[in-house]
Amino acid sequence: MSRLLVTGAAGMLGRDVVAVLRSRADLSVTATTRTELDITDPDAVHAAVAGHDLVLNTAAWTDVDGAETREEMATAVNGDAVAHLARACAATGARMIHISTDYVFPGDATEPYPEDAATFPVNAYGRSKLAGELAVAKLLPHTGYLVRTAWLYGEGGPNFVATMLRLAGEHEWLDVVNDQRGQPTWSYRLAERLVALADVALAGRAAPGAYHGTASGEATWYDLARAVFTLRGLDPDRVRPTTSDRYRRPAPRPAYSVLGHERWAAANLPPLEDWRSALTQALAAGMTR
Repeated sequence: MSRLLVTGAAGMLGRDVVAVLRSRADLSVTATTRTELDITDPDAVHAAVAGHDLVLNTAAWTDVDGAETREEMATAVNGDAVAHLARACAATGARMIHISTDYVFPGDATEPYPEDAATFPVNAYGRSKLAGELAVAKLLPHTGYLVRTAWLYGEGGPNFVATMLRLAGEHEWLDVVNDQRGQPTWSYRLAERLVALADVALAGRAAPGAYHGTASGEATWYDLARAVFTLRGLDPDRVRPTTSDRYRRPAPRPAYSVLGHERWAAANLPPLEDWRSALTQALAAGMTR
């Protein structure tokens, strides 16, 4: 029986990962929250990793705007702590799957970023996440896996889809940006894919390195908001397009966050389904399983 450690188990993605793993009788799962395991403490990390075959790290500093003024703190979680986990995995022989982000790219592309595209973050959050990627690549060149995701929504955490559903009941009109493109991704579908990757990684059938865990297709936030309204039986014309300069935020956002999915084929895994199909299923299930 394979033994897996999941960090960040109280977060939206972490909760989904634990739910998928615990539906499997052939896996032993240790799920830790931030209060149970401080991943910035190297001694605690080494003790927690011991005895596990694979570590799936979903813990992260996710306050994108807050990172602009607290970059050192963000990097402590998204960079230094990831190095602690990778170092512990290297010492014990465990494999590691680490969740990263589209924000490691500059967002100036016009076609999907392949997994080996050059990184160049445009904000502090992206730089902190890139530090984690570099740590995994350096410390676990043969047993480390990076899964970049973006535009996550799901149950149990703040996200754009939940916000649109709430605002739909509070406002007659919603102005939503139409000049940022990405791939809305249901956290539960990503969780299923992470567990599938863990399976093939443990079996030695998946090459280490970067994979892109986002839904297929692409959309703007405006497209996503209209889709949410339509699927909930609301008038999508209540959503009006606007531009990013109407909503100035401390951290610049990439204008183009569409990721390519070519590397899944080498692991005999298909890309995730189209974002519209996943959104339809998520809303039909109340964003639950």
